[in-house]
Amino acid sequence: MENMLGAYGEWAAGLVDDPPRLSYRRPEFRRLGDWQPRARTRYQDALLSPDAGPTPVVEVQHAFEFDGLAVETLRWQLPYGPATEAYLLKPAGARGPLPAVLGLHDHGGNKYFGKRKITRITANPPPRMIEHQEKYYGGAAWANELAKRGYVVLVPDTFSFASRRFRAGDLPERIKRDLVEKKPESPEEIDAYNSFAGNHEHLIAKSLFCGGTTWPGVFVADDRAALDVLCARPDVDAERVGCCGLSGGGLRTVYLTGADERIRCSVPVGMMTTWRDYLLYKCFTHTWMIYIPGLPRDLDYPEILGLNAPRPTLVLSNNQDQLFTLSEMHRADEILKAVYAKAEAADRYRTSFYDGPHKFDRAMQAEAFEWFDRWLKA
Repeated sequence: MENMLGAYGEWAAGLVDDPPRLSYRRPEFRRLGDWQPRARTRYQDALLSPDAGPTPVVEVQHAFEFDGLAVETLRWQLPYGPATEAYLLKPAGARGPLPAVLGLHDHGGNKYFGKRKITRITANPPPRMIEHQEKYYGGAAWANELAKRGYVVLVPDTFSFASRRFRAGDLPERIKRDLVEKKPESPEEIDAYNSFAGNHEHLIAKSLFCGGTTWPGVFVADDRAALDVLCARPDVDAERVGCCGLSGGGLRTVYLTGADERIRCSVPVGMMTTWRDYLLYKCFTHTWMIYIPGLPRDLDYPEILGLNAPRPTLVLSNNQDQLFTLSEMHRADEILKAVYAKAEAADRYRTSFYDGPHKFDRAMQAEAFEWFDRWLKA
């Protein structure tokens, strides 16, 4: 296949061992308890996450009922950037503590929006969100549908999206160029921001490297703070918490699962392949949010998810997903099968492939929800 580095491609792909240095698939790692702490520490060190401080002080801005759900709109301030806004959903009248899921929104080339991509808390959501949910989620607000099954679902905006996005007034003219404040949520403002945000990504990544952190390190810190908020709630059973998301949300699911043992069950969707795929074939389709310098020498991308073995994980993928190479998606599946088999937990790992492009449609949602029911409701 064509690769992004031409004559340098196979050389670059061969710079790391297969399996990498800290892979559980290597024969020198015999026991999960010996390998896991060492590999997880290396992963967390590579993230270079900033300090997000103690559990944030949460402000409940609104509380109401919609479509059979009790809804809270929440706000909290981290030590850096604009305040985080989030939606919390649970069955109206439900008594806790309930199992809970951190719902992680996608990227989708649309940074103007975040939490609203996978929720619906009004009968008249923004037209762009209706279109987004039709395209990627079979017309469903999947966080709502999961909450209706008896879960507390927290959906926060993450770094650089929606409430956490960059504001024109904070940026120099040479950077923001044509980005100006227009009528809030007008098509003109949405399109202008998303065009700016796509071009701004490489500057964010370079600046974060110079600050001694990484883009994944920042959003993992954001998501762990949201996990703090979720686990601290009296209506949540902190021993039964999972996470799930499509695309950029699937990436966040993989990275949060690898970083935090409080995740007892995870379902990454449309975001499973190998570093080789990112290196050779598909880097042009992906965001700077993915890359963790140096880590591929120690762990392949799917092995980050495997850091949480033997806790259960379901990976959902699409055969015609334009963001990945199918053969590398299958190789990632084989890697995770090997990790879970060696951990004597083969029954706690599953990958399902669906026909179609990049998506988390209703059939995939049904499988994800049944997986959460199996492992978090028991």
